[in-house]
Amino acid sequence: MRNLQYTVVLGGLFSAFALLGAGCSADSTEIGEGIDVGSETEAAGLPVVRTCGTKELTAEEAEAVEAEFEQLAPWKDNFNATIGANIPVYWHVINKGSGISNGDIPQTQIDAQINVLNAAYAAWGVTFTLASVDRTTNSTWYTAGPGTTAERQMKQTLRKGTAEALNVYSSNPGGGLLGWATFPSSYGSNPKDDGVVLLFSSVPGGSAAPYNLGDTGTHEVGHWMGLYHTFQGGCQKNNDYVSDTPAEKSAAYGCPTGRDSCKTSSGADPIKNFMDYTDDACMDHFTAGQSQRMQSMWNTYRKGK
Repeated sequence: MRNLQYTVVLGGLFSAFALLGAGCSADSTEIGEGIDVGSETEAAGLPVVRTCGTKELTAEEAEAVEAEFEQLAPWKDNFNATIGANIPVYWHVINKGSGISNGDIPQTQIDAQINVLNAAYAAWGVTFTLASVDRTTNSTWYTAGPGTTAERQMKQTLRKGTAEALNVYSSNPGGGLLGWATFPSSYGSNPKDDGVVLLFSSVPGGSAAPYNLGDTGTHEVGHWMGLYHTFQGGCQKNNDYVSDTPAEKSAAYGCPTGRDSCKTSSGADPIKNFMDYTDDACMDHFTAGQSQRMQSMWNTYRKGK
């Protein structure tokens, strides 16, 4: 496990986002729920398991963030599940040269990723419209990890729009990392940092199988909209602060149908939820409670900001 830390200021509160990397040897390694990962995948430089740089918070950190949210939005539990937002997307292709192998993904793959986002969020009244695409050849930004000087320079130079605008940076940060995102509550203190970073080969048609159907984008945008991982808090009562996602002790990998890691009355683990760590082909939904949370986060931290 890598120890890279990414710290985001949340209105005077500090939340640590640690990179959950997969440190694998050259031999076949068993990871998670019996998922067997061979050396061929690692040798190709592709993620061996889903690795999101946005870490679940400790119980104390989560309670502090939620207390601040409650103070700003005491009405948040009275919303219905439909958000209603048309989000402009500014896509920044970071590459180290021409061609897909260098991260210079074609317009067709960007369009396909936007389609995946729209399919995932449409039921909750959210649409994504591609506003612009720019391309930057910069080998330092191409491999920038979370919290680095290179990431900061990249975002300060390229970010566009207001708090309502989604900025996506496709690149190749390495270390098996698929992507990371900022939470809505950090926008006010550091607006230039706001956005989502994606491994370029995780977009639809990319080479990062089984994470190449576009749901890394769906997952990271979920964080950008205010959602925690479904395994946030493990089997604790508050879990991910969404009432209709069953408690989950730890991240799930692959598609372990019937997994019930907390053995509680809440039911089997939400392995098909976009906010778990399962394969793209396994993920297929958000819950009404997650949509309600995204809606209240949107209205508190992003709408009109």
